[in-house]
Amino acid sequence: MAKKKAVKKSDAKATEEKMVTVFIMGKGYKVPAEATIMGAIEYAGYLLKRGAGCREGFCGACATVYRMPGDYKIYTGLACTTRVEEGMWLAQLPASPAHKAIYDIKKIKPEVATIQELYPEVFRCVACNSCSKACPQDLEVMDYIQEAKRGNIAAVMDLSFDCVMCGLCAIRCPAEIVQYNVGLLCKRLYGRYLAPESKELTKRIKEVKSKKFDKEFKELMTAKKSDLEKQYYDRDLES
Repeated sequence: MAKKKAVKKSDAKATEEKMVTVFIMGKGYKVPAEATIMGAIEYAGYLLKRGAGCREGFCGACATVYRMPGDYKIYTGLACTTRVEEGMWLAQLPASPAHKAIYDIKKIKPEVATIQELYPEVFRCVACNSCSKACPQDLEVMDYIQEAKRGNIAAVMDLSFDCVMCGLCAIRCPAEIVQYNVGLLCKRLYGRYLAPESKELTKRIKEVKSKKFDKEFKELMTAKKSDLEKQYYDRDLES
């Protein structure tokens, strides 16, 4: 952790007022009031071992559950976007154990029978909406599960498109549905069978198969981390 700058006595009170007390894994810490949960965890001296998307890992890996003083509810959120509050008790979920069906995309069809076979628990959904309430992306998770029950693959793909697979919906589901894996199945089915053909994509696939980019691939695979970081941050971005 970086060394803290000295605070003048005249600024001490003001600095103290900008701090809040949170409890991380049961232990209390003073952290900046404007910090996200992830920032507070790092400020407290913890090292995030499982890489989150903004820490050279993958997005959705910072799922967090927390409670507030005097409130019986358990809240959910992503540590990268949820701000700390005074008295917050929080714990991170290093992983969310979940059933994932094994299938060959070439041997299944984009129809309701496929969902019935691979994820029969979908049909236990009681429409309680707990999954939607838990979603940090504000996705209508229950709605896409209802569409899955109807075999509407395109609707499931569309409604689940922004899912980061953090697992928070699944841990709150009384029917034991793994909603994000259902969404992933439907996105794969849509891409394989239902998506309109992209001429540009077809052209690029042919170029890859013809080894047009092999030289660039080899350079990337053997590049130093510092060089990769420079290329990543210097890339062209949409305004």
